[in-house]
Amino acid sequence: QVHLVESGGGLVQAGGSLRLSCVASGLTFSTYNMGWFRQAPGKERAFVAGIKWNSDYTYYADSVKGRFTISRDNAKNTVYLQMNSLKPEDTAVYTCAADQTLGISRTVNGYDYWGQGTQVTVSS
Repeated sequence: QVHLVESGGGLVQAGGSLRLSCVASGLTFSTYNMGWFRQAPGKERAFVAGIKWNSDYTYYADSVKGRFTISRDNAKNTVYLQMNSLKPEDTAVYTCAADQTLGISRTVNGYDYWGQGTQVTVSS
């Protein structure tokens, strides 16, 4: 059974940083592209960042480009999201997802497995 477990969320002031982690089990992690999505209250789940299985390609939503960095450690079955210069509009539940297709999908339907999410709250 596949499990994706996020951690690292919390409350931070605007301008601060957080590092999210997502540990995967039950799948061959090194063969999956990984993505981070977020969902703010009253809004649809939105793509944040994605990374290819071998780390040679990453993709970011325009709203986080230059502030967030996605990375992965295949030896630890873990994908990370380093979030810097956080803004109140970054407040959301952040969820990681796994996808085994060729490219990095930016849509919810493109992912096979999902975690439960971790709350990130940025105060002004």
